[in-house]
Amino acid sequence: MKLRRVSPGIVATAAVMVAVGLGVPLVVDQFQLLQLTVFASMCILALSLGVVWGYGGILCFGQSAFFGLGAYTYAVTAVNLAESTLAILLSIVVPAVFAALLGYFMFYGRLSDVYLGVITLSVTLIFFNLMNSTAGDAYRIGTARLNGFNGMPSLPTFNVPGNPGRLLDPTETFYLVMALLLSVYVGLHALLASHFGRVVVAVRENETRCELLGYDVRLHKLLVFTLGGAIAGLAGSLFANWGAFVSPNVFSLSTTSQIIIWVIVGGLGTLVGPIIGCVLMQYLATELGTQQLANTSLMFGIIFLAFVLLVPRGIVPSLGVVRARLSAVRARPPA
Repeated sequence: MKLRRVSPGIVATAAVMVAVGLGVPLVVDQFQLLQLTVFASMCILALSLGVVWGYGGILCFGQSAFFGLGAYTYAVTAVNLAESTLAILLSIVVPAVFAALLGYFMFYGRLSDVYLGVITLSVTLIFFNLMNSTAGDAYRIGTARLNGFNGMPSLPTFNVPGNPGRLLDPTETFYLVMALLLSVYVGLHALLASHFGRVVVAVRENETRCELLGYDVRLHKLLVFTLGGAIAGLAGSLFANWGAFVSPNVFSLSTTSQIIIWVIVGGLGTLVGPIIGCVLMQYLATELGTQQLANTSLMFGIIFLAFVLLVPRGIVPSLGVVRARLSAVRARPPA
């Protein structure tokens, strides 16, 4: 069996994640640690769209739907069971099942990319309006009240599996989130390096040719779409745990647009790109909100237009092009 060479970039990125995960808690205060925890959670969300759009070629406006569904699944399960282990698992399974059902009707119905975008956006809006309409004592699942636009406060946070009384402290939670981010990043690279991953990329490039070669294009797109839903659901549970709170805003259009901007800024067709884009944009949003220098939504819109018009490849692919040109210049023999 031929072993594939691991890209130095993947190793370097993984090493940086490990260094950040182990070293950051030693040099920052608790407030900054909580901030970095939510940054890492959002990076997992960015990866969910990065693999669906960047490698599967599926522009999905519904990642926030899976993200919110995972958050609410965690909230409802944790409140009813007062334990987080099963809640985390269900926050992955429920969005994955929903994504599989939605994707089945879209891909096997052979909808065009335009209609796919419209449907996923519509699903997000339906969830947003539905959860906003659940105020009142009648809207509960077990003992968990949904509370409409007020959201669900005081959620049980992560505990040691099998020991509900032993809650994770902020440092332990950060370690867990960074470990999950590293696992998702490395796992996606391993998947994309497999035969399945190569077929997925081939489908993105030319669906007709893949069909003529005998591959089930619809099944591969469905599986990637389902995987993206599962990863987004995991990010949703991490986000709900971070603030011990969840509200219908997780389904909002602003959340949807932010995810897309993260991927565009970082670069399509990479996995480190969405992570870089997410961290940069989250940091910018935090700074703008703290210093009140400008409207965050306006700045995000300007950045989105700037990247679409001036840097359509995104940061990481553009840096790769620059590096390749510099290498070519250096390798050129002197006149």
